[in-house]
Amino acid sequence: MVALRIVVGADAGRASVLKREPLIDAPLPEAIQRSITETFGEPLTASQVVARILDDVRREGDAAVRRYSQRFDGSADAPMEVTDAEFEAAERDVAPELLDAVRLMADRIRAFHTLQRAHAPQPFLEGGLGMEVRPIGRAGIYMTGNVAVLPSSVIHTAVPAVVAGVTEVIGVTAARPDGSVHPLKLVAARLAGVQRVFRASGAQALAALAFGTESIPRVDKVFGPGNLFVTLAKQQLYGQVGIDALYGPTETVVLADHSAAPDLCAADLLAQAEHDVLARPVLITTSQRLAEAVADEVERQLELIERGAIARAAIERGGAVVAANIDEAIELANEFAPEHLCLLVENAAALVPRIQNAGGIFVGEDSPEVLGDYVAGPSHVMPTGGSARFAGPLSVMDFMKVTSTIALTRDDLRAIGPAAALLARAEGLTAHARSIELRLEGH
Repeated sequence: MVALRIVVGADAGRASVLKREPLIDAPLPEAIQRSITETFGEPLTASQVVARILDDVRREGDAAVRRYSQRFDGSADAPMEVTDAEFEAAERDVAPELLDAVRLMADRIRAFHTLQRAHAPQPFLEGGLGMEVRPIGRAGIYMTGNVAVLPSSVIHTAVPAVVAGVTEVIGVTAARPDGSVHPLKLVAARLAGVQRVFRASGAQALAALAFGTESIPRVDKVFGPGNLFVTLAKQQLYGQVGIDALYGPTETVVLADHSAAPDLCAADLLAQAEHDVLARPVLITTSQRLAEAVADEVERQLELIERGAIARAAIERGGAVVAANIDEAIELANEFAPEHLCLLVENAAALVPRIQNAGGIFVGEDSPEVLGDYVAGPSHVMPTGGSARFAGPLSVMDFMKVTSTIALTRDDLRAIGPAAALLARAEGLTAHARSIELRLEGH
């Protein structure tokens, strides 16, 4: 059976390939359900599990963080904080050519975000009114990846924080079975500018960052993608701590016409499909012939990749939609609002102004999304689940906050104060009105 299903027409696409289901409500795999029952003594929903963990960390601090992290990661006991000696050993353990690649990634991500910072909001004061723009004081970075090691995520999440001027950047990460942290993660953290790293994972790590424990300092805002339990923890902790966004599984739309190369379309779909069985790889094309050729290429290339079973499951969640024309294809892409949108069409740059909703636009076959995952420049932490309709990629602005400044003169007070007092009395707030009237009376 061919993994990539093909549907024809916009309505058919909306009803199947492009239809979104809320992942937070999705049933948990049987193995996870069994683990939950063993851990808590009763069956619980994912939201209930997270609520229990957050409450335990609030009450018990480090003890709860250790207990849950070691239980879910299967890791041995080890000191909570990673030592300088471990960082130094990690740099020795990583192959020189791989270390150079991580350095290149960090340098390019830093260069882009330095340019972004120059174009970010700037402080001003005009006519007694303005704003201050300051970095947050302490950021918490969730260093995602347990089975798969993802140093790129560390770089793409932490570097914008450092460029923004955050005073203290704290990392939390899952430990391996022997209690150590993968050297690639530590190398990436050091190159990104993360000052301290702690062994803590999942909802318990987010709780530790939000509340603070004996070992882990409380932060102002948490950042980075994670699994369902991390996402739910962010959701439940919001207000106690700031959050960057709620991230779901990765998704890519390849928008292609008759000129696209089927092997490149298939390769771009599979590059995202191998992340996770819940990933969503989608082809939107104006050519039925191309869709069929891509489906054949997907089958051929699935046999060549190590994570073929994962990729096949993800491909089956996605599919291909044959649109009537390029206008309809763009309309469908904007409605879906994907995390990544790859334009494999003639004169791809001409389509960019027509893309309203996408986390990142990858223009032409020389700008594959995989370059964005690693060394292109913008952060690869991007909005998922259709949130590109109202959100963008992680940026230096996420690590900054604006404070309004009001520094008016006596003449300004006389000019606009009476209106303020009148409005206050109309709202029944007489103390508000008196605050203005006393000043107007000569105090």
